[in-house]
Amino acid sequence: MLSLASPRWLLVIPLILPLLAAIEAWLRIRRGHAYDWKSYWASLADAVVRGLIGRVLQGGLVGVVLLAVAKWRVASLAMDAWWQWLALFVGVEFCYYWMHRADHRIRWFWLNHAVHHSPNQYTLASAYRLGWTGQITAAAVCFAPLVWLGFPVPVVVGALALNLTYQFWLHTELIGTLPRWFEYVFNTPAHHRVHHASNPEYLDCNYGGVLIVFDRMFGSFRRALPEVPLRYGLVEPVRSHNPVRIAFHAWVEMFADLRRARSVREVWLTVFGPPG
Repeated sequence: MLSLASPRWLLVIPLILPLLAAIEAWLRIRRGHAYDWKSYWASLADAVVRGLIGRVLQGGLVGVVLLAVAKWRVASLAMDAWWQWLALFVGVEFCYYWMHRADHRIRWFWLNHAVHHSPNQYTLASAYRLGWTGQITAAAVCFAPLVWLGFPVPVVVGALALNLTYQFWLHTELIGTLPRWFEYVFNTPAHHRVHHASNPEYLDCNYGGVLIVFDRMFGSFRRALPEVPLRYGLVEPVRSHNPVRIAFHAWVEMFADLRRARSVREVWLTVFGPPG
């Protein structure tokens, strides 16, 4: 099978991110803020295990789907023109928006994405807590339309990796509001903090990756309200720092709900309806 691994230079990024997260911890402490080191180590354990799973599965279900779609592509883009790279950037951002929205609105996808929202403190370490079951829930198949249109699979995967890398710096409280023009076009820490808040006023908003424009276009953009302080974590918080508990708590809850289901409709809604 064709490997879906990211370009080699991207492989050094996972080594740098925990270091930057530790520097952020030092800065928070110097400024008199508490820091949850147990959460830091839980996020690092999540990332290490996810990396090992990725090495074993080499693309997994998502890879199988993308490679299958590639056989039916309507074009073959050589990526030798500037407009193709621009189209790729916009296309990846568009698909990411809808994938991320599905992560929050369809429980099957939320099973893995809930891991990313489980930290009760908003720090850079939250950025690489992404769960272990993404190859099962397979939300990344939302990028299949780009492959069908003719973008090479490795290029799409690499562009998604860059998109996710951009989002690392969004996961901090140390950066305030940026210039107005930047906040209007791009996703920023201010926007993403609202996305991670579990207050009822802030649920299900600001899904963008690099850009915030699709949220503005499709009505999911929301600003922080001065009178409603942001509360991070899940609506029902996960208090454990056990990486296994963090990775599978949403699955355990879903199977408990399935045992109580009394009809095919209830089973369907339990798995594919909105979380909660």
